[in-house]
Amino acid sequence: MIFKRNEGADPGERALWGDLMSLGLTFPLCIALGFFLGRWIGGWVGHPVAGQWLGLVWGIGAAFWELYKVNRRMARRDEAELQRLREGKGPDDPA
Repeated sequence: MIFKRNEGADPGERALWGDLMSLGLTFPLCIALGFFLGRWIGGWVGHPVAGQWLGLVWGIGAAFWELYKVNRRMARRDEAELQRLREGKGPDDPA
């Protein structure tokens, strides 16, 4: 078996890596989708340039909102790990 599952791996750490890797896809996708949807909607109402700028701003805002949510999840995880360390439990001990 090429990819052997590590029994001691922390599932929270895997979720963290998944969150971080998803940002690489989320950022360009949000921005491109906002741009093109804004241009399409703007063209539909007769102002494609204004629509593309509004869509671009909306896409950038959505991308940074996702970054904020991932940051909050990481901060909560770090806070819980610090609390566990303060209580004297090791990283391998159950919470």
